[in-house]
Amino acid sequence: MSTKTGPQRYPGASRTHWHQDEYGGDAMEVNCVVLHTTEGRTLPGYGGGASAPNLTAVPDLAAEKLEWYQHFDIETSSRALVNEAGGVETNALNVCQVELVGTCDPKTHAEWQEAGQSHIYWPKAPSWALREVARFLAWMHSEHDVPLSGPKAWPAYPQSYGNGEGQRMSDAEWNDFKGVCGHMHVPENMHGDPGAVDFSQLVKYAKEAQDQGWSARLTRAFRRWTGSGRP
Repeated sequence: MSTKTGPQRYPGASRTHWHQDEYGGDAMEVNCVVLHTTEGRTLPGYGGGASAPNLTAVPDLAAEKLEWYQHFDIETSSRALVNEAGGVETNALNVCQVELVGTCDPKTHAEWQEAGQSHIYWPKAPSWALREVARFLAWMHSEHDVPLSGPKAWPAYPQSYGNGEGQRMSDAEWNDFKGVCGHMHVPENMHGDPGAVDFSQLVKYAKEAQDQGWSARLTRAFRRWTGSGRP
């Protein structure tokens, strides 16, 4: 079993939907973040935690911010990836998983838009939402050394389903990967989320946040607010 290092709670994230007590998980030293989209408009139940990620980001559209919910420690394996018997490890291979509430499906986006149902269509996410995700990535880089880099190909859904654009990693590539990727890049999985997210802009914003000392300020503010040590 790996040894956890660094802070295990993202500062400010709610633990009102905590699932680690029920589902445990394996300790690991994280070097990868996997981004998902929920394909829904509210915080999912995740089957009581049976398919939960480490964290979920729920948009507060009026306030233009993301509300973060943490379900497992940063360095405890979560449950949002398919893991086939006899293949590579997925959930437990040094991965912190984040679900972004909203959709990557242009058809779903059009239907919700037509119905007047507010949401984020992540391939065209507003800059404030990308910055909020980028700040999390900057924190993961600062506190857990996750590289601010990832695959070049982030094809649009539904072409990204399966391996329609050849974006999914081989087993060997996955075993060697460090950085930020999407559900659509992970072997043994068919899902195509998060689609054509503007990954280059995410990385740009994350590096800006890093240069501005965002991670250190966030952690200090959290400590002052809670009166605690490391989160």
